Amino acid sequence: MDKNYLSKENFEKLYEVIKEHKDTKGPLMPVLHEAQKIFGCISLEVQKEISGKMSVPLSEIYGVVTFYSQFTLEPKGKYHIGVCLGTACYVRGSQAIIDKVTELTGVEIGKTSSDGRFSLEATRCIGACGLAPVLSVNDEVYGRLTANDIAGILEKY
Repeated sequence: MDKNYLSKENFEKLYEVIKEHKDTKGPLMPVLHEAQKIFGCISLEVQKEISGKMSVPLSEIYGVVTFYSQFTLEPKGKYHIGVCLGTACYVRGSQAIIDKVTELTGVEIGKTSSDGRFSLEATRCIGACGLAPVLSVNDEVYGRLTANDIAGILEKY
């Protein structure tokens, strides 16, 4: 994975955010949210910087980042693919959808392709049960899918 997101400019933005929140009550969560926006993830390198600048143990930061699902440890791909594994989608074949996405992109659940193009997540109900099984690519939702539909969808991206 390309490490360009770890640019000097991004770290300078992070230091400004830390400076802004450091003396407020409960500063860690706002700093982590802003770090995620700046870097696209909260990698170990970013956690170490936050730990050092805020005097918060790295283990505490790691615990928060891995506990809350909105945080990610590695950058998401340009095209973030989510496949619903909620009950309706699962019983209608979403596992076959995931398997096909992995076969065609080489990306496993929770990972990002080496070129940074695709990332794949297994999601829970997205509220489109009537369209089960569903897959989303960024903000685009595709429903009533079969494994045979996946190649055509991915060609768009």
